[in-house]
Amino acid sequence: MSRPDTERDPWRAPVIVAQIPDGGLHRELEASVAERQAMAEVAGLREILSAHASFDVVPKSGGRVQVTGLVRGRIGQTCVVTLDPIESEIEEEVDLMFAPEAEARRLADLIEEGQDDEAPPEVADPPEPITGGIIDLGRLATDVLFLAIDPYPRKEGAVFEAEVTAPDPEDHPFAVLKALQDKKKGQ
Repeated sequence: MSRPDTERDPWRAPVIVAQIPDGGLHRELEASVAERQAMAEVAGLREILSAHASFDVVPKSGGRVQVTGLVRGRIGQTCVVTLDPIESEIEEEVDLMFAPEAEARRLADLIEEGQDDEAPPEVADPPEPITGGIIDLGRLATDVLFLAIDPYPRKEGAVFEAEVTAPDPEDHPFAVLKALQDKKKGQ
């Protein structure tokens, strides 16, 4: 078994699919200080002040697993207008279906071809693949958190105002030609 790539996946919480009880399971996750620092580096954020996830993991027919829950976080960014430090709250709901890799690929191909008659009605998007019999809830929470980040955060009330100057009527591409024409007329 290879070591997890902690640089790419700093927050890990693997669930072994074969060990999920028939009634499902509930997981509450809280990222540690070290995990939050590593996540902030990966995301290019000033800091991640908190990261919490609450998931229900329920087995479905055909080896599929449904994961529902909520991911919450507080992140520190820099305002793109004022360059002041700001903090933002993130709260995102999760409702994803996971399937064994081969089944996930088959359903994704069917959906892409527009022939999703074989896909269960609750599967609108292709399911996520279950890799190596494991669903990593920490990675899932990280992905959800990263996708919710505003790439252009603004401090409340900050407005970008471009410096507007009135164009000089003599400053245009043909100004040199006009000057030559005026000079010629003056002779």
